[in-house]
Amino acid sequence: MYKRVLLKLSGEQFAGKNSFGIDIDFVSELAKEIKVVVEKTKVELIVVVGGGNFLRGATLAQNDKKMIERATADYMGMLATVLNGMSLVDVLEHHGQSARLQTRIHINSVAEPYIRRRALRHLEKGRVVVIGGGTGNPYVTTDTAAVSAALELDCELVLKATKVDAVYSKDPKKDPSAEIIKKLSYIEALNNTEIKVLDNAAVSLAMDHKLPIRVFDLLTKGNIQKIVSGDDVGTLIS
Repeated sequence: MYKRVLLKLSGEQFAGKNSFGIDIDFVSELAKEIKVVVEKTKVELIVVVGGGNFLRGATLAQNDKKMIERATADYMGMLATVLNGMSLVDVLEHHGQSARLQTRIHINSVAEPYIRRRALRHLEKGRVVVIGGGTGNPYVTTDTAAVSAALELDCELVLKATKVDAVYSKDPKKDPSAEIIKKLSYIEALNNTEIKVLDNAAVSLAMDHKLPIRVFDLLTKGNIQKIVSGDDVGTLIS
């Protein structure tokens, strides 16, 4: 059983059944599941959130007219992650799970600035720590921000939430011959162009520090608790 883990949520997951914005029903179900996991396993949980349900910096900067610079677009994306973080913290607390939002960009009216020792103290008190703002720097994805935060906060595992049950050799939606892969080395994840679960910078950082990553289906209820309890769910990258 793991003592401290980091859960990486994409912005698209916050949209739930919608194509944009926040699906409050989805966030509510997720919050209830997180509360159960923390209560039953006593795991210390950090959540890093993306912002793709509102805006993707790289996509915005690649428009034909190129009027918005990439750095500006990335900062806009960081602000989008804060919106998701605010919603998750409020819903967690609504369901009785204490939580705190910290961000890598300073928005003192709505969130604490990210401070490592303060985050560790929250974890010790049983609070879920939600981190927004990516790394606080442009040209860096929230996947890399998640791995960086996991290393900084001494996590034993990164849980990469997806909409599929594991990593496949090819896209199972496009190719029925795709085979499930239960275990991957970091090098295989980097070299296989068919596998696009995390960006290469995130995988490389995890590899340098031997931090395992487990890719799993967030939509299957109970998966988070199974993983925290040591079950072999999804795909392990190590």
